Amino acid sequence: MLEQRIQQHFIDSADLKYQTGPVLSKPISQAMQALLACVTSGGKVLACGAGVSGLLAAQFASNFVGRFERERPELGAIALPGDTTDPAADSPQAADADRFARQVRALGQAGDVLLVLSASGHSAAVLAAVLAAHERDMTVVALLGNAATGLAAAASGAPATGGTGGTIGRALRETDVQISVPHERAARIHEIHLLALHCLCDGVDAQLLGEQEVSS
Repeated sequence: MLEQRIQQHFIDSADLKYQTGPVLSKPISQAMQALLACVTSGGKVLACGAGVSGLLAAQFASNFVGRFERERPELGAIALPGDTTDPAADSPQAADADRFARQVRALGQAGDVLLVLSASGHSAAVLAAVLAAHERDMTVVALLGNAATGLAAAASGAPATGGTGGTIGRALRETDVQISVPHERAARIHEIHLLALHCLCDGVDAQLLGEQEVSS
């Protein structure tokens, strides 16, 4: 019984990846171009995530500054510290909704990119960071979702969205990039977000270092 449950997780994750690949390939490509334009013009990427998504933001920054799969010169990226254990971090009721915005206002400059992650699409802290980035004339790359926790929060006060992306998606500008995962489980959304971040790192490396065959 337990092994069947484990196998079902693998099946569900693989199915979602297969279904969303054709849908998300275009916005991921657009995000890749935004990151490339930023770093090749001397800019930097500020990355943050709501709750546990902050760990994904930190991994992305590590891959950018260090390396992904190939050796290359360092690329500018900073993971903005947040509280990955705050159960309300990915909701409109975050304990410190200005935690990321303060850092964006302090560190962000025109031409930089803010990369944000929120499985619900309703994180107050991430939303405030997006608005602060717009004040700094930064481009926003938003990895979002429609997790059940976010939907419940929206039902209790957040505006309806009519689709994935939540209140954060509604705040994005035409020049921003939205990568939204149409799923209700945060765990599945996190898995797709991680894959998308890997695609971004690989794509930037391919543009800077030349194409390399993608193997299994």
